[in-house]
Amino acid sequence: MMNDKKITTTSGIEIKELYTTAKPVLDAPGEFPFTRGIQKDMYRGRLWTMRQYAGFSTAEESNKRYHYLLNQGTTGLSVAFDLPTQIGYDSDHDMSEGEVGKVGVAIDSLKDIELLFDGISLEKVTTSMTINASASILLAMYIALAKKQGADLKKISGTIQNDILKEYAARGTYIYPPKPSMRIITDIFEYCSKEVPKWNTISISGYHIREAGSTAVQELAFTLANGKAYLQAAIEKGLDINIFAKRLSFFFNCHNNFFEEIAKFRAARRMWANMTKSMGATDVKAQMLRFHTQTGGSTLTAQQPLNNVVRVTNQALAAVLGGTQSLHTNGYDEALSLPTEAAAKIALRTQQVIAFESGVTDTVDPLAGSYFVENLTDEIEAAAQVYIDQIDAMGGSVTAIENGYIQGEIAKAAYEYQLEVEAGTRVIVGVNQFTQEKEGITEVMNIDESIRTIQTAKLDALKLQRNNEAVAKALAQLKLAAEGTDNLMPHILVAVEAYATLGEIADTLRNVFGEY
Repeated sequence: MMNDKKITTTSGIEIKELYTTAKPVLDAPGEFPFTRGIQKDMYRGRLWTMRQYAGFSTAEESNKRYHYLLNQGTTGLSVAFDLPTQIGYDSDHDMSEGEVGKVGVAIDSLKDIELLFDGISLEKVTTSMTINASASILLAMYIALAKKQGADLKKISGTIQNDILKEYAARGTYIYPPKPSMRIITDIFEYCSKEVPKWNTISISGYHIREAGSTAVQELAFTLANGKAYLQAAIEKGLDINIFAKRLSFFFNCHNNFFEEIAKFRAARRMWANMTKSMGATDVKAQMLRFHTQTGGSTLTAQQPLNNVVRVTNQALAAVLGGTQSLHTNGYDEALSLPTEAAAKIALRTQQVIAFESGVTDTVDPLAGSYFVENLTDEIEAAAQVYIDQIDAMGGSVTAIENGYIQGEIAKAAYEYQLEVEAGTRVIVGVNQFTQEKEGITEVMNIDESIRTIQTAKLDALKLQRNNEAVAKALAQLKLAAEGTDNLMPHILVAVEAYATLGEIADTLRNVFGEY
């Protein structure tokens, strides 16, 4: 008997029972439009960077975790900051109460950054920092520490997320209104292209769009539309797309629908290559979409948490087959708490097993030519392009966010997903099927309120030790620069080096730009 049940991807693309033909992919790996990967030999030449996103409580405690991860074989650091740091408040601010050190490390000044990277040479490690509204301040702290270490600033490398548009659309850790926020971002582009040329000045992020409930197609479309807005803003500032676009990177999510995720990554490279070319990029490196992937945090379940090891493995394998340049694998216990050391280790080992035992790295783009994968890549590209055309018609991402269009589309998709889970038409193993009455709860990590007391004491000591006259002068100069048209980064760096706090610097800019 024939089964006529309609099966779709998470984005609603119908999956046929059988695929027998596909359009040939004419481009080779490492050649425009990079459908098959940005390097000719991909992982035969160099594996992806294995990162483990970590940061909790104090800089000292996070530093211990970084040394542990580096000893276990991570090849890059990835810093999680607490909520007050993300939205520009010092730990002793009233708004910080109950949040200090909870979802990441608390950073109040250059002193904390010195402790965070104690014993770690910034010239020898790449660092990714998940920071947006206060990205300019954290980057300045990182540069200041590199200078103190005697590092060659032309050699230090890493990434700041710095993607404020997705904060307005999906996440919420913004400080200033869109226009001054875009000015800060383009100031960072300009400054880094001259002073720290190997630094990736933005990681245009689909991850949080997906975590907020979007489909795979929406994640791709809204992320590239935001990328287009950053390109346009930088071009309008007079920057050369062939220089600054080389330092743009992307940050994607990877969920459970294996083939849809692989096809999404392949489509993303092709779409970005065509988009940058149409906006004037002629250098192939300015046309390449380089991306970091994190496995899907929202796919992890508190029920039967060890099932998450399987989910993360599935997602990590899809990211590798999709051609990621960098990968973070989530801990199995992250639906319950920040990852314990044991969970972080098995997450890293997952990447290492894929890299060294699975054989999937032996050839480039091993799924190319699959009738299903090639058709799905085309269909995802076409579906994402419909959204991008609609956003372009509105005047671009900034306008589409200001009028609530992108947020509305994400909310609708999230609502539909939840209805499917509650109805049981979307199976979540251990949640709505294959459940058990008694759950084996794993050991969890707890961060208590004492962290705020520790950070406040450090702040009090700092303000007694530093040259407060130099701080006041640096903040006054920063205020003048913000009121004018100067690039803000050199002024922020001077303030940071005088040991002005993150909150003092953010407040100086708040007083000029206002809050959103």
